[in-house]
Amino acid sequence: MNKDNLKKIVELRHELHTHPELSGREGWTKHRLMDFIKDNTTLAVVDCGSWFYAAHYVMGTEAIAFRADMDALPIPETGTGLPWASRCPGVSHKCGHDGHSAALCGLGLELESVPRPRSVYLIFQHAEETGQGGQICAALLRERSISEVYAFHNRSGYPEGSVVVRSGLCQCASKGLTVRMTGRRSHASEPEKGINPSFALTALVSHVESLLKEPHQGLVLCTVVNISVGQKDFGISAGEGEVSMTLRADREAEMDALEAGIREEAARLAQANGLEVEFEVSDPFPETVSSAECVRRVETAAQGLQLPLLQMEAPWRASEDFGYYTKEVPGAIFYIGSGETWPPLHTPEYDFNDAILGTAVDMFLALYHEQDAF
Repeated sequence: MNKDNLKKIVELRHELHTHPELSGREGWTKHRLMDFIKDNTTLAVVDCGSWFYAAHYVMGTEAIAFRADMDALPIPETGTGLPWASRCPGVSHKCGHDGHSAALCGLGLELESVPRPRSVYLIFQHAEETGQGGQICAALLRERSISEVYAFHNRSGYPEGSVVVRSGLCQCASKGLTVRMTGRRSHASEPEKGINPSFALTALVSHVESLLKEPHQGLVLCTVVNISVGQKDFGISAGEGEVSMTLRADREAEMDALEAGIREEAARLAQANGLEVEFEVSDPFPETVSSAECVRRVETAAQGLQLPLLQMEAPWRASEDFGYYTKEVPGAIFYIGSGETWPPLHTPEYDFNDAILGTAVDMFLALYHEQDAF
């Protein structure tokens, strides 16, 4: 990558890191990225409200798209001592989306000085962390008859600068499920005059454990993230409570089957105990599947750049809404190693490794110039 361009996107990455914004609130981030593209490239910039894309059009050619996310996490940045540390209390870029967006801007810069034989779309997506942005942005692939789509994610635990791939299923499906039960409060000395949901909720959690022990074709998980019943008032028998769980599976069908089993048992327990029950789904993510042909292109690009190429043996359990894109057209997400001892994602110590920014841009550019396009 051009050294001047690399310097620009490193500085941009630091600026984005300093001003993180949560999912659905990326107003400043979006406008800063749009301004960067407008000021430094000849790409057409299209504002889509919560997100935007930049494009170069070549009539009669197959179009390729690249996607980056731009939201941050509700995690305080502590102990890093970074000059570009977050200035937003309780919010920080602890998943590397600042690096993803900076790298996509880097592709825009590099496209200015090379032949551009086919149409290309640079998609800057909002709300990846909640799974809400991908489905909205993926519609662009149909609207613009885009033939293939790519994204990358930084991965701690892999050698710095290595390219990691997996054909087929590469990231799990997940969703949050909250089961809320409502009965009737009473004085703690007369619990028989109320309807306390505590026993039904604990029975539900035990039932979930039994559902997980049933045979499954792949990974099926249910992680209890919160249980809340009543208040810490020793004079009141609780009349309401809820349990929140993260459902996760290799395949959406098995995740949905687990959800159906939980809902069925919750309804049965509620009826048996005279409780009302309601359900709430949060942060749904599809399974992410990379096509074999697109993974082959990624491998060819990495080999052409003489980058270390590794195979990811099992799907990454973390969810990624890039799966909405690969439901529309062939595509692939690949991973770039941050370093074998690099701090894990979603921890206060994490910061995107600037040393892999150029690698990401080089990979995008190599994929753009693949000759045997779809």
